[in-house]
Amino acid sequence: MTHPFLDLAPLGADRFAAIEDRVARLLSTEQDVVIMQGEALLPLEGAIRAAAGPGTTALNVVTGPYGQTFGDWLRDCGAAVTDLAVPFHTAVTAEEIRQAFAEHPEIDFVSLVHAEAATGNTNPVAEIGEVVRAHGALFYLDAVASIGAEPVLPDAWGVDLCVIGAQKAMGGPAGVSAVSVSERAWARMAANPKAPRRSYLSLLDWKERWIDGGRKALLHAPAQLEMLALEACVERIEAAGLDAVMARHASAAAATRAGAIALGGGLEPYVYEARDAAPVATTLRAPSGLVASELVRRALTADPAVPLAAGGGALAKEMIRVNHYGAEATPGAVRASLAALGVALSEQGLSVDVEAALRAVEGAWR
Repeated sequence: MTHPFLDLAPLGADRFAAIEDRVARLLSTEQDVVIMQGEALLPLEGAIRAAAGPGTTALNVVTGPYGQTFGDWLRDCGAAVTDLAVPFHTAVTAEEIRQAFAEHPEIDFVSLVHAEAATGNTNPVAEIGEVVRAHGALFYLDAVASIGAEPVLPDAWGVDLCVIGAQKAMGGPAGVSAVSVSERAWARMAANPKAPRRSYLSLLDWKERWIDGGRKALLHAPAQLEMLALEACVERIEAAGLDAVMARHASAAAATRAGAIALGGGLEPYVYEARDAAPVATTLRAPSGLVASELVRRALTADPAVPLAAGGGALAKEMIRVNHYGAEATPGAVRASLAALGVALSEQGLSVDVEAALRAVEGAWR
């Protein structure tokens, strides 16, 4: 008995390398790209532990929960860390980064999340990159949620470590992820005696045993199904055109925001300014006196297929998240999400106008 998922020819080094090259083209980068065999937390943690240590002075930007996690990892590595935290309803600015450098000129490492799907904001990386490059710090970027939804350009922005995952806007698998690495990031890792070696977290193992060896022999058996799924999702993006995929996500964000405002019932965007709102997910603030997680539960009862979730942790009380990424970045998914929220709000005795919301979606979609 054969099975198409099980009885596959082994994924060889040439095929693996070709997939890496396609991911590099997606990022428009000449840097080394390493596809790591695990969800994006693997390279996110591995890159920090490789490049940061007791001699590191880090500026860790916190615009959501992942920024908080990065600060914990940096401290665990022995780095001296300054957290630059901004309210989750906004984005950090290049001027705030510049001011942090003025107050702490010893900073030599900057960690930042591009788009925070968990809070619905996105940060102006191109502008921030100019400031970081002028200061000379190593720049680490989490672009897991943003890749496929908005431009991600490590070379143009001066990003030294750019981590991506395929499971959100790319519409691909969660089981593999990638990181682009600059030459000076490799040098920083090589000089770090605490960088992981002979470890699943180790980027230096990939450098020395895979890249420096001409990408002829893999470190270990690859996650074959996930690698093939990654290849397929990149092929799909290439066929549609990356600009078209990003435009679809931008339309989904604009339409969700406009539709939520038109729906009424006290629902409003969580991120105050549209320019700070991520194209991968739209967060909404629940009406005063209502619990967001309960509204989401009622909405999912009305339509279990809609891409709605409550905020994580304490945000579950006030934040509703519309996850319009990947296959859900469509007018149909946005309309269905707003209609289900309309039902949930109506059940709480609030006045809503679902038809106005649907018209607003149509008017905002480009």
